[in-house]
Amino acid sequence: MDGKNETSQQMHRSKESNVAANKLKDIPEALQEVKNHLGDGAAENIMERTQMAEKKKEKQNNNVDRASCKRKSENNDKVAVEKEAAMLETGNQLIPTPLSHIPLKNLMDIEMELVYTDEEEISFEFAKPVASTSTQSACRDSEKADALSAPNSSALPYIDEQLQTILREASTSYREKNYEAAAEQFSTALEFLFLVQLFSKGAATDDTLESSPEHISSIASFIETKLVTCYLKLRKLDDALNHSHRSIILNPAYFRNHLRQAAAFRCLERYSEAARSTMIADYMYWLTGGTEQHTSKLIKLYWQAMIEEAIAREVSFSVMYTPCVTEVKADKINKIKDLFAKKHPDYVEHIYTDPHGFHFLPQTAEWPSLPPQRYLLTLGFRNKRIGKILERWSSKKLPIFSDQKAPFSPLTKEETKRYWDNTGKKIVPVMDFIRSTKLTDNLCACSRGIEKLHYASFLGRLQRVEEQSQVINQAMAELATIPYLQDISQQDAELLQSLMADAMDTLEGRSDKGRVWNKIQKIGLIEDYLYQVEDNYLKNKRLRTARREKMKRTQSTQQHRPGNTKLSLTSPKDMATQQTRKLTR
Repeated sequence: MDGKNETSQQMHRSKESNVAANKLKDIPEALQEVKNHLGDGAAENIMERTQMAEKKKEKQNNNVDRASCKRKSENNDKVAVEKEAAMLETGNQLIPTPLSHIPLKNLMDIEMELVYTDEEEISFEFAKPVASTSTQSACRDSEKADALSAPNSSALPYIDEQLQTILREASTSYREKNYEAAAEQFSTALEFLFLVQLFSKGAATDDTLESSPEHISSIASFIETKLVTCYLKLRKLDDALNHSHRSIILNPAYFRNHLRQAAAFRCLERYSEAARSTMIADYMYWLTGGTEQHTSKLIKLYWQAMIEEAIAREVSFSVMYTPCVTEVKADKINKIKDLFAKKHPDYVEHIYTDPHGFHFLPQTAEWPSLPPQRYLLTLGFRNKRIGKILERWSSKKLPIFSDQKAPFSPLTKEETKRYWDNTGKKIVPVMDFIRSTKLTDNLCACSRGIEKLHYASFLGRLQRVEEQSQVINQAMAELATIPYLQDISQQDAELLQSLMADAMDTLEGRSDKGRVWNKIQKIGLIEDYLYQVEDNYLKNKRLRTARREKMKRTQSTQQHRPGNTKLSLTSPKDMATQQTRKLTR
């Protein structure tokens, strides 16, 4: 009996691996290779952070030979457009080879080198990045990139002696693998930092006159990120994830903060979110002056592994990436869908190609190039309803989805739970996967943060308070990162600032009256309701048209049937007229 069970399990595992391998064929060939810890000024610093991020990107761009890069980019684009047209004509290049699996040991080695490294210095997101120039060494030490290339040593804060002692003891405990003690000491250091900040502004550093919110944020982020590694070692994964969100909120441009968030997601088997965090880490490493090819390659391998795992484990939908250069027209999208249907016949209930923004994959995500290779993402679903909801969601500026029959009638707790079980928890994983290769959104810069706040509102109505708090922190981390990923308008910056303030208010349990998020949610729900009304109208119109056509065909068949006698029906008015004529005769 045991032998039979073992054989059955092996067959099942073999079948699962074959399914996963088939799904992985559609990634291109080159893939082979808060508030209690934030302080009141966090939201107020968003505009300053935005300006600093813009200066960073501007300095990076100014260090590139613009004329030669432009000529090279134009030539590459011309060739790529011709190549893309040829690929879509033949379809041959859209059938990539399968991925080679990245062993778990390799992932552990990457994490040991990039995630669990024991930094000694506190890094700044506010220090100016230094682009690679001829005066720099070819292989700059990655720890210098960790410090974001501070222009001079005076930029680093001189920490209060007592705080320094606590941090030194905590680091010693960590190196001795006494992670429980290290976590307790780092927590003490964090409490000490904010108590000092609360009662004596600037006293966390020795130079009280020159202390700034940036210094305090960098010290706090350093402690938070050390807590992440401690809790990962202790397998307290929810604690690790919470602290990783806070470390990003405080220091969004430090690439290791995003990698540690990715490691926490991976341990929780949330692979799509881990992939997104790693993608952002890779971009941040380049943005802040990282030039070490070995480090960049390890980050990309980790990103690849997370995408691979996310695809292999998903059973409700499948994906295909298509190289592209320019906006793809409707006829080409139809060809892509046809190719997808041939490749994935089990996922054709609803096929959808994301038309808004481009996707990047780790094998071609060379950020200094202008631009990196871009891809269209096509998804196929087993469930037609879920596919249609996702398509509707992706075309909206405000990514709100609901099942409300009327936008001004809130769902009860039971209705919310039923909707979440039937729809919500099937949609969120797809949204997370789409974002795993999509760095920015061209409809709304804040859309990823809005998605997470909307998710948090569901959790709040379901009274899952701890999960809600965690997702709000994740939304704040996403919002804090936005200015580093793309140029944002003044309107988007104000929206970002308002959403951060709303998230903090929610974490503190303040009244939700007058929040920008509530207005956004109401507008989104009304928009979603109108989409549903329109969809139902068109569906009923098609049904009515189909019924009328069927009736016409039935009547036509009866009229032309041999031996058919046409019945004449007389109206009451005609009958009365006939009777009057008889009486007058």
